[in-house]
Amino acid sequence: MTSVDYAIDGAPTGPPIVLSGSLGSDMRMWEPQVRAFSAAGYRVVRYDHRGHGRSPVPPGPYSVADLASDTLALLDRLGIDRAHFVGLSLGGMVGLWLGGNAPERVRTLTLCCTSAQLGPPSLWADRAALVRAEGTAAIAVAAVQRWFTPEWRAADPERTRFYEDMVAAVPAEGYASCCAAIETMDQTALLPTIGAPTLVIAGADDPATPPAHGRRIADAIPHARLEIIDSAAHLATAEQSDLINDLILGHLKENS
Repeated sequence: MTSVDYAIDGAPTGPPIVLSGSLGSDMRMWEPQVRAFSAAGYRVVRYDHRGHGRSPVPPGPYSVADLASDTLALLDRLGIDRAHFVGLSLGGMVGLWLGGNAPERVRTLTLCCTSAQLGPPSLWADRAALVRAEGTAAIAVAAVQRWFTPEWRAADPERTRFYEDMVAAVPAEGYASCCAAIETMDQTALLPTIGAPTLVIAGADDPATPPAHGRRIADAIPHARLEIIDSAAHLATAEQSDLINDLILGHLKENS
């Protein structure tokens, strides 16, 4: 277990909602959600995965179970018995693990632009090797090209550079060790066991986790709902934040 860095915003006594981010990001990726969820009366907890942001970088490789154990330890540290959980990409993989293995801690699940099994394994092994050899700056531009549509990047070059700098700031060992977590992950058998009310969100233009991955999750989790968002790539929560914020808040209200 790693004691990860976190931030809390919003209503101190509001229902807790935990935000878990993507590979290569830090907690700043959730800024559009923090404002909306805080205004709606929630206690908003966001954190950096181990190896990311200001969290420690323990020796790798990591597993999804390792990352999920960090989340549970954070909930324990904050005295949170149950929380709404929103995860994107790697954070969504953590959400799947929690929904199947620690259901008593999860009030609702929102799984954004994620997958239960994201191969081929060689892709992640090769990316980890590249990052260890050349650093995360070597993959920052390519990562952000997957995160946002060409139209969004052309319209907002300043924010595009902001996200490129975010990826480049991630410690190489932390990024590579999280690649190993995705490389070895297969949570498909876990999906039918998840009982939390689940909203699955996919970006229609996501090249990293195309909508078929979200559909597979939503089809297997009982009573899950799938929303496919137009004009959105992998970091859909930033590219289409207003629409996605409304969807998530509606999901939480329906299941409070």
